[in-house]
Amino acid sequence: MEDNAGMPPRAESAATAEAPAAPAFSPLYQQIKALLVQSLQGGAWQPGQVIPSEVELAARYRVSQGTVRKAIDEMAAENMLVRRQGKGTFVATHAEQSTQYRFLRLTPDDGTPPALQRKLLECRRMRAPAEVARLLVLKVGESAVQVRRLLLNGSTPVVLDDIWLPGTAFKGLTVERLQAWRGPMYRLFEAEFAVHMIRAEEKIRAVAAAPEEAGLLHLPLGAPLLSVERLSYTYGDRPVELRYGLYQTAAHHYRNELI
Repeated sequence: MEDNAGMPPRAESAATAEAPAAPAFSPLYQQIKALLVQSLQGGAWQPGQVIPSEVELAARYRVSQGTVRKAIDEMAAENMLVRRQGKGTFVATHAEQSTQYRFLRLTPDDGTPPALQRKLLECRRMRAPAEVARLLVLKVGESAVQVRRLLLNGSTPVVLDDIWLPGTAFKGLTVERLQAWRGPMYRLFEAEFAVHMIRAEEKIRAVAAAPEEAGLLHLPLGAPLLSVERLSYTYGDRPVELRYGLYQTAAHHYRNELI
């Protein structure tokens, strides 16, 4: 799918002019990367869709194929794009089986792939609490959507999530839409709200189960839990989801690969 946005008359001058706030000394491949990110932000290529080839992009931006490749390599390393041998380069999506649990690092102790079922508890719109507004960079009094849900392994609750989303970006998100959706929640965000989760930061600590959480997770009061605070970002490093998760680890562990 072709997109004519950002077609420069000359590589160095136009790429610098069109890349938002790009400094004059920015390396050329970074300027091309900025133009590609701009196209992703503008919806030129949708999640899961193939982007033009390196040869096509090099001709479009009037730069070398190596410059385009370096920009794409960096975007692939940042999980914005996915290379597939013999097929091309695709916009990253949470729809694929291999990426559905990219941000969820809770793994069964027996080594089987995670296969958790959702149970929606509530979805409500309200004024963002002060800390939520601060982390999501919302104005004082701006609306937010709170989603509370359980993730279950069979009939056993494993995760209790409190998810906060900017109200404006998720206008129209309701209990009914969440219950009707059968795929990953992040795929719903991509498909119906044009919000693409690119990366996330987490803070993890050990806590004791309070009465309400213990009841929802079917645990005794004071049982040990893993508290995971996750802030997820879209293009332009804009925070678009704050998630407070409580993980019970009787038969699961938190797994992270360090490279």
